[in-house]
Amino acid sequence: MSDILEKVTGDQDFFKKILAKIPGFKGYIERGDRRLSDKILREKIADEFEVHYQRVSSLQRDLISQGELQYIDDLEASALKLRQFIDRVKTASYGYAGIFDAIKIKQDELDQVYQYDYALLALSDEVASAVDNVETSIGTEGLDAALRHLRTVSQQCVDAFNKRSEVMQGITTEA
Repeated sequence: MSDILEKVTGDQDFFKKILAKIPGFKGYIERGDRRLSDKILREKIADEFEVHYQRVSSLQRDLISQGELQYIDDLEASALKLRQFIDRVKTASYGYAGIFDAIKIKQDELDQVYQYDYALLALSDEVASAVDNVETSIGTEGLDAALRHLRTVSQQCVDAFNKRSEVMQGITTEA
């Protein structure tokens, strides 16, 4: 698996990329807005991935109704990874949400956090594409490969959140 940071390319400021994806996102500019900004970002990410999770659940029902039970376990593995990711994003502690309140964060650390924030948002498009691929592959020989790809992308979501958490943890331990 390639490093999640490699997925975020170009010279565009990551903060501007996040602003472009989330209407109403104020960013981590003002100390009083940091907690609210993180909450808005996490809600946006969770909402987008909840849509993907629901689509996967619908595909499971479709496969069951078509008697394609041999694919259910593979699809369930992806659904579980997506649910794990959504739950982690939704239930991150408020210490995480307001992490910048108690410390002075350096610009390069903040930029790294923005990179991960954008990477989490960008993964939504990858998951949507993978779910589309599974949907169009039902009834074809390509279904196995589509399911493997969806499982890989779903795991990347969990991995990306874990890496972002590690960055955040590193910032708090430095203070």
